[in-house]
Amino acid sequence: MTALQRRARDAAPVRVPFPVVDEVARHCLQEEEPETVHIEVHLPGRLDEARLRAAFAEALRRHPRVLMREAPGRWYRLRYAWELTAEPDVEVVRFPAPGRNALRDARTRALTEAPALSSSPPVRLEVVRASGPVEGSEAGDAVGVPPRGADRPTQDAGCGTMRDRPTPDTTSDTVPDHPAPDTTSDTMRGRPAPDTGSNTMPDRPTPGSTSGTVLFLTINHTALDGPACLRVLATAAELYGGRDNSPAAPPVRGAPGTPPPAVAAPSPWSRPARVAPGTPEPSPGNGLLVTELPLPRRPQGAPYTVNDQLMVTTALTLAHWNREHGARPRPLRVTMPVDDRPRDAGMPIGNGTRLVEVAFAHEELTADADRMPALLQRTAARTRALKAVPRPQLGRGAALLTAPVTPVAWRAALTRGLRRAAAPWTSTTLLSNIGRIPYALDFGEEAGRAHAVWFSAPARMPRGLTVTTASTAGRLHLALRWSRALLGHGDGAHLRDLFEHYLHTTEVAP
Repeated sequence: MTALQRRARDAAPVRVPFPVVDEVARHCLQEEEPETVHIEVHLPGRLDEARLRAAFAEALRRHPRVLMREAPGRWYRLRYAWELTAEPDVEVVRFPAPGRNALRDARTRALTEAPALSSSPPVRLEVVRASGPVEGSEAGDAVGVPPRGADRPTQDAGCGTMRDRPTPDTTSDTVPDHPAPDTTSDTMRGRPAPDTGSNTMPDRPTPGSTSGTVLFLTINHTALDGPACLRVLATAAELYGGRDNSPAAPPVRGAPGTPPPAVAAPSPWSRPARVAPGTPEPSPGNGLLVTELPLPRRPQGAPYTVNDQLMVTTALTLAHWNREHGARPRPLRVTMPVDDRPRDAGMPIGNGTRLVEVAFAHEELTADADRMPALLQRTAARTRALKAVPRPQLGRGAALLTAPVTPVAWRAALTRGLRRAAAPWTSTTLLSNIGRIPYALDFGEEAGRAHAVWFSAPARMPRGLTVTTASTAGRLHLALRWSRALLGHGDGAHLRDLFEHYLHTTEVAP
C-alpha cells in the first residue's frame, strides 16, 4: 500500500445526508421482511474466482457512490448520513459450495439476508456454480430450453411446463365472457420471436447441464436500487471479459394514437383494491417465483408499449384473482417506478427512481378482445402523462416529512405511524418493468453473455405482492414476489398462470 493510499484510508470519510427515499426506507425497516432487491443473472459458462473478485472490486471503485455505510450517530441527530469509503469493509464476492440446492439456497438468502447498512458496500454478489436441479425452487437452470425428446417445445421455468400447467378457467361466472386466447408461443407457431433490438442470441445451456453460472446480486434497498447495481455489474463484466458492455439505445416509443373513449378515473381518495388473501404460510418473509415467457407481440407502430401491455396484464390478473376469492370490487392502483437516469458509466448511483400510480376503474378491467385496444391506449395515455409530470420521488409529503427540523428518531416514529394510518390507501401492487436489459452483460469467451436476467422487489404488506419484469435475448423474465403473510407458493404459481394467460390477451390489433 502506498503512502497516498494510506492517507486516503486514514482520512475522515466523507458524509452524505440520506436522500428522502433512503430516509423513509430506513425508518420503516423490519427484520421479518428485509428490504432487499435481488438480481439473478444466468451465464452459460464459468467464471474465474480471482479475476471476478478483481473486476468487481475495480467496478466498485469506478462507481464510488456504492462504497458507503451508514454513519453512527446519536438519537437526537437531525439526519442519517452515509459514510463514503475508499475500499469495501467486507468481502463482497462469495462463492458458495456447489451442490444440488445451491441455487435454491442462494435465492433464499437473497430474500432473507439483507447486506448490513453498517458495512460498505450494502451489496452482496454470490456466484453459484454447477447448480443442478433444485427441488422446491422457483426456477430451473436451463431456462427457455425445451427438454430433449419432447414432442413439442415447452417453457422450462422450473415450476412446470406449459404442458403441465392448467389453463386458467375463463368459462366460470367469475370472469368476463370472452374467447380463450391462443397461448401458443411464437416459437411453437414457427414464427420468429419479436425483435427486441438485441444483436445476437447468447448461448444457452443444454437441459441438465451443470456448466453454467448464476450470479446473485443482493442489494439493501435502503441504500441502492436494482438499475444502479446492474450498471455496476455491467462495468464488472466489461473489466472481466474485455468486451464492450455499453448500453444499447433505448427503444423508440410509437406516436400517440387516436384518444380512446374516456373512462372516469377513480377518485384519488377512494380506497384501492387489496390483493385478496390466498393461503398464507406460517413463516414470515417473502416468497418468490420466477419464470420465462415469450415477449408479447404488438403491431408495428402501435400507440402503446410492452410496458403498457404488462401494466394491463397485471391489472387484469389481479382483478381475476380478486373475483375468484370473492373480494369486493374496487379500483386498482398499480405503482410504477419511473427511472430517467442515463445508463452509461456516469449513471447516478443510489435510489434514483420516482414512483407514480396508474389507476384502473373496476368496470374497464375486462379482457374482451373488442375492448382491449381501447384499454391499452388508455393505459398508454395515462403512463405517458404520469411520466411527463416532474415530481419528487415519493411525493411532496415525503419531502416535508424528512425535513431536518426535529431529531431523526422522532421523525422515524411519526413516519411509521403515518404509514400504518395510510395503509388502506396504499396502491394494490407494484409493477417494476426494467424493460430490455440495456447491457450485454458479456463476461468474455469462457463465461459468455447473460441469457436470462431476473429482478425482484420487496413485497411488504399492505401491498404484499410485487411484479418485476425484464427482457433478455427476446424473452420476458417475470418475477412474482409476495409476503408470506398474504400468499403461499401455490398462490404464486396460480398468479403466474393468470399472468401468462392475460399477457396473451393483449396481443391484439389496434
